Amino acid sequence: MKKIWILTLFPEFFEPLKEAGVVGQALSGKRGHDYELITIQLRDFHPQGHQGVDDTPYGGGAGMVMRADALKDAFEKGIIEAGKYGANWKEQLHVIAPGPRGKVWNFEMAQTFAKEKFIEGKKDLVFVCGRYEGIDERFIENYVDEHYSLGDFILSGGELAVMTFIDSAMRFVPNVLKNYESVLEESFGSELLEYPQYTRPAEFEGMSVPEILTSGHHKKIAEYRLEKRKEMTKKFRPDLWAKYSEKK
Repeated sequence: MKKIWILTLFPEFFEPLKEAGVVGQALSGKRGHDYELITIQLRDFHPQGHQGVDDTPYGGGAGMVMRADALKDAFEKGIIEAGKYGANWKEQLHVIAPGPRGKVWNFEMAQTFAKEKFIEGKKDLVFVCGRYEGIDERFIENYVDEHYSLGDFILSGGELAVMTFIDSAMRFVPNVLKNYESVLEESFGSELLEYPQYTRPAEFEGMSVPEILTSGHHKKIAEYRLEKRKEMTKKFRPDLWAKYSEKK
């Protein structure tokens, strides 16, 4: 079973991810998958509890910095020892920390991550969720293998970013979604946004479902949807439309 370890001060963030939706089923070993998401509370491995996991930055400055020794203790006791990885843990674990220095996450990266880390990768994963002003650089240099960024903005901590990475990548694992083809047709599968969706009722507040979608003519429906994808991309995401137009 592939384990996904989370080092965090707020393990409760991840409970909904484990318990709800199709990704939650996969992380619970359901739907034929062998994945297990395990949260490690950093405070549990320091004698001072929450008061010992961070401290003021050397050189001055606002905020607090997560201590390298506190992270190391939680990593060694909560993951290496608990998971029985032993002295050769580097050959069995791949450690990731979200942060602005990382590659900015997108559709293609989620797809690649799913293939390389979830499907084909032999190593278990460790996500380190930073808080406050960040993580002592010495822990990063000694323990972290890779960085990813959710985008050019600031979050209160790494938890939301890690959940986004896991959720978006898990969708590319076969059998996580009942209809795997839908993943490839979604927005960002190409430079075009997804076409508008409709379902029952056929009439809503004076608005009808476009007739073409009830015609049963599959070729015309496909043509209609492509045109709508183009229209929506032009209107809402001109940056994506520019990329699409360049390829044409």
